[in-house]
Amino acid sequence: MDIQKQAVNSEAVGLIFPVHIWGVPKRVLSFLDKLKSISPRYIFALANNAGQVSNTLVQLKKEMAFRNLTLSSGWSIIMPSNYIPWGGPGSQDKQNERFQVAELKLTTITEKVQSRIEMPVEKGPLWQRIVFTCLYKLSLPYVHKMDAKFWTDEKCNHCGVCVNICPAQNIDIQYEKLTWHNHCEQCLACIQWCPKESLQYGKKTPVYPRYHHPEIKLRDLMN
Repeated sequence: MDIQKQAVNSEAVGLIFPVHIWGVPKRVLSFLDKLKSISPRYIFALANNAGQVSNTLVQLKKEMAFRNLTLSSGWSIIMPSNYIPWGGPGSQDKQNERFQVAELKLTTITEKVQSRIEMPVEKGPLWQRIVFTCLYKLSLPYVHKMDAKFWTDEKCNHCGVCVNICPAQNIDIQYEKLTWHNHCEQCLACIQWCPKESLQYGKKTPVYPRYHHPEIKLRDLMN
């Protein structure tokens, strides 16, 4: 959201984002600078992850404090994984189980947010916070160049979905060939939403199933 284009006047603001390499996505960190101009009284966060929230919400709280903002509460929401280079989202039964648990937890969170409850943020076990935080710090400077591993197979028909769905505007089509421009954010929306499943990353993704939340439609993201 660009608050220069869309006025925001609320005493409560929620930051809802995916855990990114066991930490806060760079896009969210950039948004914090804009959030200062809103100065909401109550800020909460939901960190969507596949079971390893690690130190993400603690990191967010520290980054906000550095900007004189207060994170009043923060929760981990476990969902199916969309990081397809490491495998698919799991069986449909496993996905449904996670959806059900998340829905119940969100009901509780809603009540706490409505009551403006302030509480410690959720965090992973100590080993995650040590090991994965180190990996996050080592990896983040190189994320923008990770698009070197993208490729397309013979099913690609240059429909342009990947071009239009990329939030970083990192993809275009030149001479009937997809081209990446080294400012990737590794959200992998391009792979997950490719209608032909022709977009690949590395060597293993051709055999892994695609995933996106069943309640989200392509038109929701394209708009």
